[in-house]
Amino acid sequence: MEAIVDAAVVKAAQAGDPQAVDEVVAAALPLVYNVVARALSGSSDVDDVVQETMLRVVRHLGALKEPDRFRAWLVTTAIRQIRSHLRARRPLLPLEVLEEQADVGPDLAENTVNRMAQVEEGRDVLAATRWLSYEDRALFGLWWQEVNGTLTRADVAAAISLSTQHTAVRVQRMKEQLITARTVLRAWRADPRCADLAVAGKGWHGHPEPRWFKRLARHVRGCPRCRAVGAPHFPAEYFAVQIGVLAVPAALQGTSGLLSTGTGAVTAAKSLVDYATVKPLMAMVPVAGIASVVALVAMLVPTPDDEPEPIALPTISTASAVVTPTVTASPTAASSSPPPTVPTALYVAPNGQDTAAGTEDAPFGTLAQALSIVQPGQTIYLRGGIHRTPGPLEITTSGTADRPITLAGYPAERAILDASLGSPDRPYITHRAAHWAVRGFDLMRAPGLAVLCESCRNTVFQGLSIHDNGGTGLLLRGPDTVDNQVLDSDFHHNRDRGGEDADGLAVGPGSGTGTVIRGCRTYNNSDDGLAVADFAAPVTIDATWSFGNGVNRWGLPATGSGHGFDLGSAAAHRVTRSAAWKNNGHGFTASGAAPHDLSADTAFRNAGDGFAFPSSPARLRDNLSMGNREQVVLADTGQEDGNTWNEQGWSTDVLRSLDPAGAEGPRNPDGSLPSTPYLTNTKDPAVGAPMTAS
Repeated sequence: MEAIVDAAVVKAAQAGDPQAVDEVVAAALPLVYNVVARALSGSSDVDDVVQETMLRVVRHLGALKEPDRFRAWLVTTAIRQIRSHLRARRPLLPLEVLEEQADVGPDLAENTVNRMAQVEEGRDVLAATRWLSYEDRALFGLWWQEVNGTLTRADVAAAISLSTQHTAVRVQRMKEQLITARTVLRAWRADPRCADLAVAGKGWHGHPEPRWFKRLARHVRGCPRCRAVGAPHFPAEYFAVQIGVLAVPAALQGTSGLLSTGTGAVTAAKSLVDYATVKPLMAMVPVAGIASVVALVAMLVPTPDDEPEPIALPTISTASAVVTPTVTASPTAASSSPPPTVPTALYVAPNGQDTAAGTEDAPFGTLAQALSIVQPGQTIYLRGGIHRTPGPLEITTSGTADRPITLAGYPAERAILDASLGSPDRPYITHRAAHWAVRGFDLMRAPGLAVLCESCRNTVFQGLSIHDNGGTGLLLRGPDTVDNQVLDSDFHHNRDRGGEDADGLAVGPGSGTGTVIRGCRTYNNSDDGLAVADFAAPVTIDATWSFGNGVNRWGLPATGSGHGFDLGSAAAHRVTRSAAWKNNGHGFTASGAAPHDLSADTAFRNAGDGFAFPSSPARLRDNLSMGNREQVVLADTGQEDGNTWNEQGWSTDVLRSLDPAGAEGPRNPDGSLPSTPYLTNTKDPAVGAPMTAS
């Protein structure tokens, strides 16, 4: 994972360079805000704690002895402020208030609040954090950022002064407490409420105090009814990824600290000195930047006698240390000349010329030319039409966390990459870089593998249609394949010459956390729809459909196994809200003994079994399986609960529609999965895939 700001920039800021200080604070604010806002979810004091943290960062930046560890120091400083705040003001909120309260403070971006408000369980997760100890609430804020890829496990360990191994134990305990609290919350507000739970809570004044939490939790753990009502359908990680990180409120983002429009730098510095001593409300008028203010603070603001020393960072072992690539520091005030102007976008058009300037009026003719010169922060736009760029193509230039690189189809135009000029022996596109967004175009007719993500990191593939290629559509593999997402994309009609090896979408072999696949369709491929093979880290698959795979539509010598979802054997993967129908193999399967977790999934009329886990202690919950060879094949050590084969009264009569036309038709205008009644049921909407990505 790359640093949020380069060590050279931190050093320049320590030396008093105003532009560097501006860059450091701008980079630090989103991470600090997210950690604090999650740890203090629902508190009106979030902004105050963020301001206090940022003030300490500015005051003590000069004392940081290891600028390359700025992120760890920053997070540790934030955690210290959170702990201090929680110790001083332990929140006491009635449970009835928690269930109605917004998930975070009122100053969040409105669209984030609205999105989260649509997910009841997401609200419950955040409400349940009020029951956690202040140490666990601070850890929750860090863990949320880890799941979303803005922190590493090493960063979390450093912030709480533990080894990565002990941190893993702490995180697991925190999650167990969170699950228990969420279950208690849902069971308490059930209508009607369990009579025994009401007795257990008799005399309770409604505040989430440890004594009452233990009493209520003790009952819920031993009560089948309360567990059934209160048990979550999705793991907390699901909501961490779905809800994602928070946008910094405009009031904080616009100022990045306390600013003044006074008559000069001295006035500005004095305003911040006043804040440091009396902490007024942050209501000053923002200016374009904070450079002159914060640079003077480092020289003019003395540390009060009662101010604690800068936080000492614990040592991180070499095995868990994160090596970040070197990024050229931003030009400082001492530069002899201003930096050259870099265009924000490059353009490629079917009728362009590689000798052109790459502008909108004079576009390049090939994607290869744009890839050879692209820089962090730029976007490559593919204009509408058919692009026939000779391959293979290599993506090796990395963006940064704050300056990602984008490769996208031009808005309102359909760009198609005809990859037929590639090689059958090499992928048409090999992506080896970090911090990219690749979205909004078709890629077709590659002689072999279409797109290979080889140890790529922090990359989002979204809104793609990869089809009719001579190999797998998209393959993510290699060591350190970290924090990549495949979203709202279709992979279909891919087939190799032998017919047995072309999957729609595949992951592995390789390793690396944070792989997420959501809102995709993989269909009519000669082998599997979605295959995970020998990938030694959990993969999250959500709201993804796989159908019609393994059917020989091309007169090939053979076809592959034709499974909808093959989860392999190397690690335990999670599949939620997904559906597999009319595949020539199993709907969902795995070849090894990893304890996969499948919930709210649907398998319908596959030629093989619906859920085939003969060797896996898989956990199957609230799944629907009908019309398959066998509805489920599960190892004796497997767990099953609430599935259609566990209950009476399930048949195709309860299905709203058996017509797949809507599900297999065009996507919604925003690129999301088409909403369809196909395979949804009238008996229990919590069972089976909801057939929507929302």
